Amino acid sequence: MKTYILDACALIAVLNKEKGAESVKEILEKARNNTVKIYMNKVNLLEVYYGILREYGEETADNIISEVYCSPVKIIDKLSDKVFKHAGILKSKYKISLADSIALAESINKKGELIT
Repeated sequence: MKTYILDACALIAVLNKEKGAESVKEILEKARNNTVKIYMNKVNLLEVYYGILREYGEETADNIISEVYCSPVKIIDKLSDKVFKHAGILKSKYKISLADSIALAESINKKGELIT
């Protein structure tokens, strides 16, 4: 079964109806039909949360995060030693954010496609 890892930008694209949102929605629909798996690290979900919190307030942010937890996206709430080390290596080599290094390390660890 194909595996996808979402970073914050993919989820934000759906919420804001930005370019690429339709592709992410298609993957979410496939996950609802149990034909693919979707994961997101909690650190990446935090990026979504604080952006919504800043823009729309706590109630809206809490509601959207609740919707994510009820969606087919499986939230990874632990940073495994393997992902920890891989994210550190990626962060040291490339000019990417810490959260992006975690999303990329998760995709490598789960042998999935990173959706950004």
